[in-house]
Amino acid sequence: MKARTALALAALALIGVSAAGCGTVSKINPFHKADENKVKAAEGERIPLIAFNQKLEVSEALRGQSFYLPDPQPVTGWPQPFGTPDVWIENVAAAKDFRVAWKHGIGESSNRERHLTSPPVGADGKIFVMDAEAHVSAYDASSGARLWSKDMAERTKNDREAFGGGLAFDSGKLFMTSGFRFVAAMDASTGKLLWRTNTDSPIHDAPAVTSGLVMAINVDDDLEAYNSQTGAQDWTYQALTEPARILKASSPVPAGEAVIAPFASGELMALHAANGNAEWSVTLSRTNRTNAISEIRDIAGRPVVFSGAVFAGSHSGLFASVDLRTGQLRWTLPITTIATPWPAGDVVYVVSMAGEVICASRDNGQVYWITDLNKNVKKKKQRALYFGPVLASGRLVVVSDRGKAVALDPKTGAVKSTIDIGGAALMGPIAMNGMLYVVTDKAELVAIR
Repeated sequence: MKARTALALAALALIGVSAAGCGTVSKINPFHKADENKVKAAEGERIPLIAFNQKLEVSEALRGQSFYLPDPQPVTGWPQPFGTPDVWIENVAAAKDFRVAWKHGIGESSNRERHLTSPPVGADGKIFVMDAEAHVSAYDASSGARLWSKDMAERTKNDREAFGGGLAFDSGKLFMTSGFRFVAAMDASTGKLLWRTNTDSPIHDAPAVTSGLVMAINVDDDLEAYNSQTGAQDWTYQALTEPARILKASSPVPAGEAVIAPFASGELMALHAANGNAEWSVTLSRTNRTNAISEIRDIAGRPVVFSGAVFAGSHSGLFASVDLRTGQLRWTLPITTIATPWPAGDVVYVVSMAGEVICASRDNGQVYWITDLNKNVKKKKQRALYFGPVLASGRLVVVSDRGKAVALDPKTGAVKSTIDIGGAALMGPIAMNGMLYVVTDKAELVAIR
């Protein structure tokens, strides 16, 4: 298989999900047919939220207008995939020089049978990573020196090969989920295993830790909550099960006493963190009868909670601002995305699957500017996929599956500089102690100073 094909699978492959939730790599098949005796979530009635003919355009009233962005603030840790619980730093003080400081291999890279999908996390001067075969490692955040490494995979007859999962740090512990069907906790200083709990289904997304619970969404669209001290399961919530989904996975996001959960069905839900009771639900779906791909509704980018709103987008072409308290839609835009948005100041930034970086008003969704990073790429198969963004030291930074990191002017969208990071990046950067960190598909941890 050519490298480009493997990368495309890593970002976009559709997984046939049976009722049993089989998640081994040997049974991944983009053309797998769902059991016809099962009720498909797609058969339920869904009302389009925006007209199919609505086109994303810059608002004439806002074209060329300025807006407020806060000054850069230091970030001392990025303990969970979404950053720090209940704290969103809009403009991180990081990568001021915008050059690669160092690179280190972290283990097994992606190939046709396994995929590296775990974003890095950072705390206590360490960066924690997981490779494509569930090897977990800790690195010194300044020098890149490896501090410890542990092989967490226990291969069984049914799960000799698996992929996915992720990491989260909390109170000196490193929590892990895995496609090998388990949740675990380790001592973050040494890698010593503290507890391990087997799960019924593979977990392809990273966990979130809040209110004494470790939460993650498995391939059957169950949100599972485990006691962070003992590993005992506390509660589960079953969302609509989709017969196909994107390989790239998202994570639940804590929001005070609630947790915001994105599902493959396009459902965005707020659940009470203590017991899993649903508080509200909205479906980010813009299906088009002439486009079968729009039936894939996955919310693959992590939702972001900021200033009383939840920002999230789906693969089926809908990006939205949702009221955190009530779940009411504030506004929507016709954007197909699998990336995590970035709200800051008066605006929110989001990257589309077409390679457009979009800056929109947080209040009403009107668009300030659109920069098409694939504008000069004539052949469709040569277009890059971009992930991020991160607003760092006054630059809007995105990374791509073509091995590039691009810095844009956050006020205008103009491209300021581009650097080579040495490998395809299918996950956005994180920030800590003045640096940005990216994990590439080649299993390299790249530090950008």
